[in-house]
Amino acid sequence: MKEKLTRIAIKIGSNVLTRPDGTLDVTRMSALVDQIAFLHKKGLEVILISSGAVASGRSEMTASRKLDSVDQRQLFSAIGQVKLINRYYELFRDYGICVGQVLTTKENFSTRRHYLNQKNCMTVMLQSGVIPIVNENDTISVTELMFTDNDELSGLIASMMDAQALIILSNIDGIYNGSPTDPASEVIREIEQGKDLSDYIQATRSGFGRGGMLTKTNIARKVADEGIRVIIANGKRDNILIDLLMHPDKTICTRFIPSETPVSSIKKWIAHSDGFAKGELHINQCATEVINSEKAASILPIGIVDVVGEFEKDDIVRIIDHNGQAIGVGKVNCDAPQARQNMGQHGKKAIVHYDYLYIE
Repeated sequence: MKEKLTRIAIKIGSNVLTRPDGTLDVTRMSALVDQIAFLHKKGLEVILISSGAVASGRSEMTASRKLDSVDQRQLFSAIGQVKLINRYYELFRDYGICVGQVLTTKENFSTRRHYLNQKNCMTVMLQSGVIPIVNENDTISVTELMFTDNDELSGLIASMMDAQALIILSNIDGIYNGSPTDPASEVIREIEQGKDLSDYIQATRSGFGRGGMLTKTNIARKVADEGIRVIIANGKRDNILIDLLMHPDKTICTRFIPSETPVSSIKKWIAHSDGFAKGELHINQCATEVINSEKAASILPIGIVDVVGEFEKDDIVRIIDHNGQAIGVGKVNCDAPQARQNMGQHGKKAIVHYDYLYIE
């Protein structure tokens, strides 16, 4: 890295920590801890987002009866999370480093208060020299309450904690300009803002993770747009973390170039809140053009043509343009009945102020 980093988030995927038989790869886990400990000793604050609870539980026991996928995940994660965090605790303890467990759910990011409570907890941990180890609480996260996978969670954590970089470790070297299995394909080393990757990304997932490269790319774009550099690299390569930070030009990976425009803390939260939207504001063509321009523009009642759903003041809503496309999210200043009453009128205060509006 050209400038000195002080805080990074590292996401270790299931496909990195899992053997072909679905059990936990303790050797790989130990090697990654060695590298993180080295970076920590160098003064770098590290937030670790780690998969592996289900794999850890699967290696501990066999279900005594036939269970569906949700029941299996809940059972194995409940058992495996204890084993996983204990393994991390023992490995980091050998370096004199204290770790702490943070289990979270998608719902915990839905309100500003819960969001800030989590941020404060991890801030105190980092200030105390403790490495937070974050994972989704699979025992209670089911169906619509689940993150797509820990890629989505890692993006939220990196954004929430104002990390300067997010490193996503997978089982391939990055994003290829063709199929990763094609010998002629090469890793795309840098991705600028706005680059179209639709021809390169496969929507299928691989191995033991819930997501795939499409999820990683979408998350990486959003996080990079917030000014955080994102790196996708192969966690199974020896010394990968050290090489990424110490020898960046010589290390194969895909780097997303971050935006140079800073994003406020509240906008970072709103940017990742699409899944918590309670309703929609449909705007006309004029309003669409204004908020897509370089001007700092709020959404005024005069530009709203429809209010969909029922929401309260301070809830998150989606912004729908004149073509019916979702173009952003925002925090509303009033409830749905008031928004409908003011819709289309001049001289009324903004329904969504610019400071609480995120346009994709």
